[in-house]
Amino acid sequence: MGWKETAEPVLTRMPTVARPEGHVSFRRKLTWTAGILVMYFFLTNVTLYGLRTGQGDFYGQFRSILAGSSGSILQLGIGPIVTASIVLQLLGGADLLGLDTENDPRDQVLYQGLQKLLVGVMIVLTGAPMVFASPILSADPAVVQSLGIGVRGVEALLFVQIAIGGILLLFMDEIVSKWGVGSGVGLFIIAGVSQRLVGGLFSWSGLTSGSSDGFFAVWIGILTGSQPLSSSPLTSEGLSTIFLGRGMILAMITTVLIFVVVVYAESVRIEIPLSHARVKGARGKFPVKLIYASVLPMILVRALQANLQFLGQILHSQWAGMPAMLGEYNDQGQVTEGFFWLIKPIQSPQEWMWFTGATVTQDWYLVLARIGIDLTFMILGGAVFAIFWVETTGMGPEATAKQIQNSGMQIPGFRRNPQVIEKVMERYIPQVTVIGGALVGLLAVMANMLGTIGQVSGTGLLLTVSITYKLYEEIAEEQLMEMHPMMRQMFGSE
Repeated sequence: MGWKETAEPVLTRMPTVARPEGHVSFRRKLTWTAGILVMYFFLTNVTLYGLRTGQGDFYGQFRSILAGSSGSILQLGIGPIVTASIVLQLLGGADLLGLDTENDPRDQVLYQGLQKLLVGVMIVLTGAPMVFASPILSADPAVVQSLGIGVRGVEALLFVQIAIGGILLLFMDEIVSKWGVGSGVGLFIIAGVSQRLVGGLFSWSGLTSGSSDGFFAVWIGILTGSQPLSSSPLTSEGLSTIFLGRGMILAMITTVLIFVVVVYAESVRIEIPLSHARVKGARGKFPVKLIYASVLPMILVRALQANLQFLGQILHSQWAGMPAMLGEYNDQGQVTEGFFWLIKPIQSPQEWMWFTGATVTQDWYLVLARIGIDLTFMILGGAVFAIFWVETTGMGPEATAKQIQNSGMQIPGFRRNPQVIEKVMERYIPQVTVIGGALVGLLAVMANMLGTIGQVSGTGLLLTVSITYKLYEEIAEEQLMEMHPMMRQMFGSE
């Protein structure tokens, strides 16, 4: 008896969101999407009961891609969902699952059940150490005393709350995927990053604090004299303040540049001509975009980095004699030296630009090594995960050839045969996938190194622009099919 027969009674009974019967109107899809978005923002403001206040956000550097909110019921964000996806991607890419999710409905149910089970396991593996074995989430002494259940009891209460938040996000994602527009994971990323971008642009604290003001408020303060520069704009210190400090000129340029580059890259494509085998004159094109695998594989790469940093935190808190070569941590729990510092992503210009005089305290060759490791990890990781993504989501040459064959189309000048179409696709898809994945990885690192508005990570900004662009395309397609029901029938949406 194989593993599928053994696990089927459990996996097929996993709770799931029912699929809609028949067509869901565009207006209803928008209503579901907006409702889930409102619920997401509500949950990010539900603070954990029993949590000691004043703690920093360990996942701050990864928060824009993991969504969620520090100290709230959504503390874990989409981390467990993404980590479970990494495991399934690796198992599926190595063909160890033996599931035919394209043609076998039974295997599709098993795959969805396995995904939910893995998410539950990741919630435990991520949340339990965060509460019980690290200083990331600590119990409030006042609550411990008032409830009388001890520190472990309050910690258990904290874990239950973040576990409920992780499960809620899983089903909210499923609701959006089945009843709404786009995907829940993408929607949550857009919501979190957009919130930080808006704050970075328009945050206003009366032009007095400076550091918490947004871009426009700071420049109004500089121009009106209520926030004067500490030195002349023509000095090196003044220029550094304008471009890298409070002026945020470089961050604004980087943010706009990322928007432009991603939108342009999304429009760059190789179009393979198609013609219908039976309908004379019916022609079409199969687009192979430069960012063929999209930027979603970057979530997997950054989530892997976040998990490695989390491992370092666990070792630091639980291993009293942890060697300095592995990592040294300050009072705020941030790694400052050692292996875990070297593999930590660069997050701002102040971490590597010596002339800013900010936080660069290590030797220049160690900083260069850290930059090199980050670049290598993101470029190679982006290419590798893009390949896995394409192969496991039905976007590879073989799956694409079958889709074209089943639609009745063929490539002019070639025999109408899946193997022939697959060979043509192999000329483009693998190469474009690798190039696109590596390009996205490079852009993510460069955006982090130069800084962005609202201190959004480069990966988060890339994801937001790309997901928003695809969401726009999907909304346009939904509107088109709503106006022309016959097209919906042709594309099998009904």
